[in-house]
Amino acid sequence: MPFRIALSGLNAASADLRIIGNNVSNASTTGFKKSRAEFSDVFATSNLGVTSNAIGTGVRISSVSQQFTQGNVGFTDNNLDLAISGQGFLIMNDNGTNAYTRAGALGVDRNGFVVNNQQQQLTIFQADSSGNITGATGPLKLDRSDIAPSATTKIDVQANLDASATPPTAAFDPTNASSYNNSTSLTVFDSLGSPHLNTMYFRKTSPNNWDVFQYVDGNQVNAGAPAGETLTFDSTGSIVAGTPTSMTFTPAGGAAAMTVNVDYKSTSQFGSPFSVNALTQDGFATGRLSGIDISDTGVITSRFTNGQSRTLGQVAIATFNNAQGLRQLGDTSWAETFDSGAPLVGAPGTGSAGLVQSGALEGSNVDLTEQLVNMITAQRNFQANAQVITTADTITQTIINIR
Repeated sequence: MPFRIALSGLNAASADLRIIGNNVSNASTTGFKKSRAEFSDVFATSNLGVTSNAIGTGVRISSVSQQFTQGNVGFTDNNLDLAISGQGFLIMNDNGTNAYTRAGALGVDRNGFVVNNQQQQLTIFQADSSGNITGATGPLKLDRSDIAPSATTKIDVQANLDASATPPTAAFDPTNASSYNNSTSLTVFDSLGSPHLNTMYFRKTSPNNWDVFQYVDGNQVNAGAPAGETLTFDSTGSIVAGTPTSMTFTPAGGAAAMTVNVDYKSTSQFGSPFSVNALTQDGFATGRLSGIDISDTGVITSRFTNGQSRTLGQVAIATFNNAQGLRQLGDTSWAETFDSGAPLVGAPGTGSAGLVQSGALEGSNVDLTEQLVNMITAQRNFQANAQVITTADTITQTIINIR
């Protein structure tokens, strides 16, 4: 009997060493979670149960449990890399079957889908055409086609006109700087996305009254042409007339005719030098995909070369009531089981789901120092059980030699 008991101890210590060896070998594996051996003693039983003075019959491994503690987060140069800070798993679609992982090393395949090294597709909450996150889930696909241009329909002017300025004496001429007081410019876009230079000339005509001349590509286009539009201010410097106005023109190159509303309601006339606080318009040219940004709540936004952005979706995070019950699949991924319970899928930062870090990867949670100490302990256990066999053999040999 001592031989069998010691043999169970040898097997348990050997299994413990294998588990430790697996932990050590994956000390640098992204998203890896260390395991530990859990042992229980073994007693011989009868129909009446175990007697109070029974001697145990050895040891067995009752469980090999994974420790889902947080690994260190290291930053990378790839915006698509994702690390989870807190609980939860990324959901990867493998030909219709979900796998769950903490390894967020992601890239783009030839079809534009965001995938990991096993070509499993990242699952996200989809966004509609307006950029609103919906409850529907699906793969993240990057659309590399050009974004359509949008023609300018509105210009907002926030400027201050100098109340102490002197009205020019010369007739207005855009080529004669002495015929107007100030000017400013911005670019507007037609229906084809072509840029056009829009210049505004401000000319004081009398106290509290100014004329504004709008020119696009050197041609006057404002509603008051050729006299220009009139802006009137009260004694406090606030505008009282002349806003909003509009300009209509047909750009060259085959684009549609344009009607642009110009809003001066935030323009003032104070006794300080001319200044432009804001000058904005709502059009933009065509643009190509230039980058992807992912917020800590998992919202995925694509950036385009024309300064526009588009919401593509939101990363989906799965949590489980019993993560210990997940089945290991290899490649640092797990599968749902009856013991784990069904996945609870939500956005990062909601419920028990952790936040995500873009451009980062979660490292292994293996502590090498701890594992080396455990290795020494397992080695001593193995040696001690081997010594039990040696001692039992000596005793048995002594008994055999009795004459």
